[in-house]
Amino acid sequence: MEKNVAYIALFAALIAALGLIPKLTLGFGVPITAQSLGVMLCGTILGSRRGALAVLLFLLLVAIGLPLLAGGRGGLGLFVSPTAGFLFGFPIAAFVTGLIVERWHGANLAVVAGVASIIGGVIVLYVFGVIGMLITLEKSIPEATALITAFLPGDVIKAVIAGILTAALFRSRPASVLSLANDS
Repeated sequence: MEKNVAYIALFAALIAALGLIPKLTLGFGVPITAQSLGVMLCGTILGSRRGALAVLLFLLLVAIGLPLLAGGRGGLGLFVSPTAGFLFGFPIAAFVTGLIVERWHGANLAVVAGVASIIGGVIVLYVFGVIGMLITLEKSIPEATALITAFLPGDVIKAVIAGILTAALFRSRPASVLSLANDS
């Protein structure tokens, strides 16, 4: 139990630390950040439940006003901004990513974690992002989807990085990749 709490807190801190990398805000108000890599790693390393809990802890800290999002942003207002869909999608993305890694056995872990990150950390997250932009920016589905395509190259790179990092961690410290533990 203590180990789980420590990992959840550590990965919430990882997502926050990835927010220190300077953001690039696009014209429609949504920034490109490294924090989605943290969400992917929560799923690939911690697994579905713990990964989602780490992201929820991070979002709770953001909601109470800590400036943990890229660019030093925090507060409840972000949950009704153009980034809201992504924020609401973060825990679901981590959960789906972790669930895929937990269930897909027998293949190269870097490939499994990379594909899981693309499915959970890109596709699932984009669905939430599009919905958020539909609501907050009053865009049509094709318009919101077109806006999201600006994120695709960077997010695919982040998914590949998540796969490589997860496999490297597993090679060096197998017990640290909780998504592959029997108690996931």
